[in-house]
Amino acid sequence: MGEDTTARAEQNIDDAQLRVTKPRTHATGWPAIRQSLVMGEEEMGAVRTMRTLLDINQTRGFDCMSCAWPDPDPKRRSPAEFCESGAKAVAEEATKQRATPEFFAAHSIAELETWDDFALGKQGRITHPMLLEAGDTHYRPVTWDRAIAIVKEELQKLESPDEAVFYTSGRASNEAAFTYGLFARSFGTNNLPDCSNMCHESTSIGLAQVMGVGKASVSLTDLEHADLILIAGQNPGTNAPRMLTRLENAKKNGGRIVAINPLREAGLLHFDNPQSVKGLVFRGTQLADEFLQIKLAGDQALFQALGATLIELDAERGGTVLDHDFIARYTSGFEDYRDHVARLDWAEVERATGLPEAQIRRLAGMIADAKSMIICWAMGITQHVNGVATIRDMASVAWLTGNVGRPGAGLMPVRGHSNVQGDRTVGIWEKMPDAFHDRLSEEFSFTSPKEHGYDTVKALQAMRDGKVKVFMGLGGNYTRATPDTERTEASMRELDLTVQISTKPNRSHVVHGKRALILPCLGRTERDVQATGPQRVSVEDTVLAVHESHGHLEPASPHLRSEVAIICGIAEAVLEGRENSAQVDWSALKDDYRLIRKHIEHVVDGFQAYEEKLDVPGGFVLPHPPRDKREFPTKTGKAMFTVNELEYPEIPEDGLVLQTLRSHDQFNTTIYGKEDRYRGIHDARRVVLMNRKEMVKRGLHEGDVVDLVSTDADGVERRAVGWRAVPYRMPSGNAAAYFPEANVLLPLHHTAKESNSPAAKAVVIRVEVPARSEAPVPAAV
Repeated sequence: MGEDTTARAEQNIDDAQLRVTKPRTHATGWPAIRQSLVMGEEEMGAVRTMRTLLDINQTRGFDCMSCAWPDPDPKRRSPAEFCESGAKAVAEEATKQRATPEFFAAHSIAELETWDDFALGKQGRITHPMLLEAGDTHYRPVTWDRAIAIVKEELQKLESPDEAVFYTSGRASNEAAFTYGLFARSFGTNNLPDCSNMCHESTSIGLAQVMGVGKASVSLTDLEHADLILIAGQNPGTNAPRMLTRLENAKKNGGRIVAINPLREAGLLHFDNPQSVKGLVFRGTQLADEFLQIKLAGDQALFQALGATLIELDAERGGTVLDHDFIARYTSGFEDYRDHVARLDWAEVERATGLPEAQIRRLAGMIADAKSMIICWAMGITQHVNGVATIRDMASVAWLTGNVGRPGAGLMPVRGHSNVQGDRTVGIWEKMPDAFHDRLSEEFSFTSPKEHGYDTVKALQAMRDGKVKVFMGLGGNYTRATPDTERTEASMRELDLTVQISTKPNRSHVVHGKRALILPCLGRTERDVQATGPQRVSVEDTVLAVHESHGHLEPASPHLRSEVAIICGIAEAVLEGRENSAQVDWSALKDDYRLIRKHIEHVVDGFQAYEEKLDVPGGFVLPHPPRDKREFPTKTGKAMFTVNELEYPEIPEDGLVLQTLRSHDQFNTTIYGKEDRYRGIHDARRVVLMNRKEMVKRGLHEGDVVDLVSTDADGVERRAVGWRAVPYRMPSGNAAAYFPEANVLLPLHHTAKESNSPAAKAVVIRVEVPARSEAPVPAAV
């Protein structure tokens, strides 16, 4: 297929000023404080910055809209309970910049399409509902009544409810997510894709299969008191910086940390705590005691090898390594697992992982000697073809040593977006279990549809095939976050209507359907006042703690509505008189969120006395049978060992395996700036990191302009044009480039088995030197 036009359009904006410095080995410290305050001052001003930052993650403040890292007990919280990433997210939302109707009048869609993500996001908060009619060149303001009428008109003319897709970003509160899911099911569909489909779906599937619960089985206290912590496929220094404080505490308590990652990320190496004298004046805390620089998608081979070695060590040490009592009482499938890993070929393990056998055996010895162990992971594990199988094999290593359901032990997927886990808990999933639908039906006197809907990838495929006519997005930047950019954008343009519930401009607003609406909503930082008075919402973090959140700032515009109010207003209009519609007083829900929480209490397990528990500082923790009682609601009623065939990517002679990743100056698709200071990349984003030997092999020098090309099994070529090659310490055969710009290379059907998550961490590419340009090479630093 042809070259990626999006990539070409952005090339002139982005990479001309690339500057490369030596990667950092220390995370946070003074630079984090400086960057937090500088961005706050630029976006909010000094007074607003201090007032807002001191409200983040406090018991009567608002929950950070960035990552889902849990808050410590209220008695242990710092007055500055935030990180650099959180401070940037707050500055983006609480900015004084405004994208008014005058902004949209001054800039056509054709012009805005040429802007990159950073430029679009810097325009500030959207102040009015905006409409783009078919054939229009500019968005224009529209009343809320007219906007809702258009949504009603387009939804009601669909031949089937399944011609509509209702997407959800992880930022939505429990209250907004529950009403959104109720609206979609009242309309008649389970087409409820969400951002979890793209990140931790492999976790949700894999852990549910073998543990019975697809969530973390640990607390912050467990993490701080673990004897050994394995961190696989995760970069906490950029994606969950507050985790570093807990890792530092674990080290103070005598714990050891092992990092398993293709890149030597600063946040895995050394932490300069910005809230301690040691971190600011001296050298902070070394984190990783051992670093395994593994090849992309090699983690499954590693954990199978660890399992095999632990079983060998148990025989050598007279049965003192494995937890035989736990295995006998609480697990199933051990014998088949034991026999499977005993047949492992170490030559193949080394080929898959790039690690020497001696280092793997050394790690197995550390596990054998540990009194307790926690395994942490993120998208570096889940976004692989073998992601689900890898998680099952990770769990088996925990089962061997009895590391679940006891202090300092367990499995800890680290969720990315604030409340992405809570959204799933209260019903945002295209295949919720029948028991949920039965309770929802009983609560609202209708028949909730049980037929599974579209996940994120299937929704895009349905759009491509003309099976979807209307798309509604509750937050997020769907067009930019999803894979196969060129084809995704073409599919979005064929829709009859796109509706984006948003705070700021993004690319999903300029890649639109034949008609398009932007509905501006309140942010987490802002006061939400409805007919019954000020409202609060609730969120769930990565360790299942549910707590309140309410903002204190004046809304960015009097024309904004809360997410709940927007959903309820649309639902009331669309569902009026519709057969088999839930019996809901939507207006009452909008006026008083306590009514929504009462419904959640009736429908979702673990939310009894919801309102009263939210009144308690710090909220409450949802039940987790494996963690709480060593009870495993799996198909065998036990923690399950599984036999998984080893899988890893085969790299062509001229190819590389590419992973997409975030820079330090972004969160998901929100670009705060063009600095990735930990990796030493400055003033550019269209860069590809490569092993220096791979560059030499291709005759490349630092800063050379290259094209990145992927070809799928059907021979379809995807090309990202005009990237700068940068040498970086990583395994041979691997490469890395920033998300979302590199999404153009990811085929829509290249997904994890069973979970269908985009396999964005293992895309086979080739690097081509274009003959068409002679770009200047920036000086190496």
